[in-house]
Amino acid sequence: MHYFSKIGGACFGTTGMSICSILSGLVLSLCSNSVIAEELKPDRSRVSPKGVHSFSQPAANMPLMRRLDFSVGNSFFRNPWVAAPASTDARDGLGPLFNTNACQNCHIKDGRGHLPHGDSDNAVSLLLRLNVAGAKDIPMDAPNKADPIYGGQLQDFALPGLAAEGQISIRYEEKTIELADGSQRQLRKPIFSIRDLAYGPLHEHTTISARIAPAMVGLGLLEAIPKTRLRALADPEDRDQDGISGRINAVWDIKKQSLQAGRFGWKAGQPSLEQQNAGAFNGDMGIRSSLFPNENCTTRQKACADMAERGDLKKLEVSDNILEQITFYTRNLAVPKRRKPNDKEVVAGEAIFERLGCSGCHTPEHNTAEDYPLSWLAASRIAPYTDLLLHDMGPELADDSQEFIAQGNEWRTPPLWGLGMIREVNGVEALLHDGRARDAEEAILWHGGEGAQANARYRQLNKSEREQLLAFLYDL
Repeated sequence: MHYFSKIGGACFGTTGMSICSILSGLVLSLCSNSVIAEELKPDRSRVSPKGVHSFSQPAANMPLMRRLDFSVGNSFFRNPWVAAPASTDARDGLGPLFNTNACQNCHIKDGRGHLPHGDSDNAVSLLLRLNVAGAKDIPMDAPNKADPIYGGQLQDFALPGLAAEGQISIRYEEKTIELADGSQRQLRKPIFSIRDLAYGPLHEHTTISARIAPAMVGLGLLEAIPKTRLRALADPEDRDQDGISGRINAVWDIKKQSLQAGRFGWKAGQPSLEQQNAGAFNGDMGIRSSLFPNENCTTRQKACADMAERGDLKKLEVSDNILEQITFYTRNLAVPKRRKPNDKEVVAGEAIFERLGCSGCHTPEHNTAEDYPLSWLAASRIAPYTDLLLHDMGPELADDSQEFIAQGNEWRTPPLWGLGMIREVNGVEALLHDGRARDAEEAILWHGGEGAQANARYRQLNKSEREQLLAFLYDL
């Protein structure tokens, strides 16, 4: 069997954009983040849903002259990379060890990944993070201490002639949750292990943490939220005593050579979209860039290093220009518009969302910075329903995995916009960091730690109230 046969992925183009939508996105005014919402321009980047292509559209107010840049970035995002040397030298350099050969294979149709549906399905849209728990003296530019043999994540594919590091195995533990009205929900917790380890055993203290690929929409707008806003929302000592104590992850910025606020990734482990993209190229596909110029072979994987040396190590497979195009693409994937924001059930659900305390972490609105480089995303009022902060989510969701200052029980608040389109785009819902939740209700019922009170209040709702809350969430 050809070794790429398990890494399939369809290619999806982008839809058109009218001149009217471009004109509607012209800057109305540039205001500081201290002004009231009415003085900021509304978020004009959002687009009408387009079925399975709803997450693959460019920002509605993106200037027409930048559409070519978006399309070029799209092509590098969705098309497969191949081993070097190859006639397609713009996309060669895959491996030697990797998880996938195209970004689109993980972020399916620019949406979410999922857990394997069964033995016949592959695990290409999730990966396993590896780190040695309890390690000391970690350099400030490293997120944690990686496994000495397998590095920071498991690569379950390899180029011909080299063994993949191992294969992912999953089993489930199930439990039944009873709500106040007598209704019951069956929850499942995936337990991950690694079989067929090719280079020896894991370190005795290495932890395994699964990460599902998140949807790609609205990332530029999240990057445009000022650091001052994150600092204002952070309350690490819980001084207001509301039970919520979000904090900023301090992560290493390679370009700035300093610690900066993290905002991307499940534990907010990356400071910028450019570094997030470059890190994914290196870790997921074994492809080097100026930010990550080294092969992802560890010092204990000599065969991997020997194979890498057969290529041109002086050539970085992802040039700065290609990385810039892909970053432009990921900054401009638009969030679908809400479908029925004025529906009475949706409005009632929004009130319940506030009453339960969900907005304590899932902050509804932010102002983007007026000096963000993409002017059409700047100085706008956006509604992502996240604070981008780390929160203790309790022992049930803890993974014992450190990422800079983020501990095993801490996770960045995921944005909720686009939630209602996930099933249409990807066919299934696989929510939370490891995809365990099959719908929004299951995700709520897994909340612990700082989310435990909201969870307990949700369980007390009657069926009608639960349906109203879910109607609101699925309208976002």
